[in-house]
Parts: sequence; C-alpha cells; structure tokens
Amino acid sequence: MDFRKKLLQRLSQDDIHEICFLTQGPDNDSLKEELYTLMSDEDVRVSYNALWVFTHFDLANNKWLYAKHDELIDKAIAEKHEGKKRLLLTLLLRQPFECDALRTDFIDFCFETIQSSHESYANRALCMKLAYEQCRYFPELLSELSNCLEIISNEALSSGLKTAKRNVMKKILRDVH
Repeated sequence: MDFRKKLLQRLSQDDIHEICFLTQGPDNDSLKEELYTLMSDEDVRVSYNALWVFTHFDLANNKWLYAKHDELIDKAIAEKHEGKKRLLLTLLLRQPFECDALRTDFIDFCFETIQSSHESYANRALCMKLAYEQCRYFPELLSELSNCLEIISNEALSSGLKTAKRNVMKKILRDVH
C-alpha cells in the first residue's frame, strides 16, 4: 500500500483500521517506520493523518513508539499546528515516563502550555496530565504543578479543562498524603 497516497485523502474509520491492521505485529515494523516518517511530511494532511493513525494503534503496537519517546517530545515542543500538537501529546500520554529519563525541557513545555491562554483547551488538558505523569516522582514538582493549576483557576476554563484540572489535583493530593 502507498501510505502517502492514502494519507493525502480524508480518512474514514475503515481506512484507519486497514492501515492499523497492515502495520500490526513485529513483522511489520518496517511499515510502522514508513508511517512514522510520514508524520514529518511537508503536506499537513499527510502528517496529520499519519499521527491520527498512530493514535488508533492498540496497546501492543503502540509500544513500538516507546523507542521514539524523545523524538516525539522534540516534535511536540516544536510543533506549531494545534491539531498535530494535540495528536503528539496524545501519543506521549500513552507512553510511560520513567523517573530517571525525564526531560526538564518537556516539563517546562507542559507548564507553559497549561498556563497559556493562547493554547487550545485540549492541549492544555493533555499537558496537565503529562505534567503530572512526569512530576509524580518528585514532591517539589507536584507542589509546583499544584501551584500552576491554582493560578489558572482564576481564568474562565472550559468544562473539559476544569475536569482535567480536578482529576490531576485529586492525583496530586493522593500522592502527597
């Protein structure tokens, strides 16, 4: 299958399932790599659709992306397209964050995004969750995250952002006690 040609068009659920089926399993890692390369395609639709397909990978095939953890972080930090950034953050939320491999630049990025009224609500909510996943190892960072979430309480938040904030605060309080 010519992935690029397929990704140039509007994808249906059947298209997504077909691509996921074709790339599943360790025997098809080269096809996953081909799809991964298309995440950086110059055509926005192709790159967006490639990211969209990866968000539909099942848990077993999603693990293939774990080796791309730092690359995905770099892409998320640099991405200007709101939708592509949202999909990258979604992919990162499906990955483990290990205590000894945390990146301060990504933690900073998450804190900045949470506080930025120019960012979409979805990206801000995803960054709340990602910040928690990284900060949970360190009480001082949890305290900083809690303070950050308190600061944004003064602005008008969407119901989704309020829910994400409330859920992260519950986790923080559970971890602190």
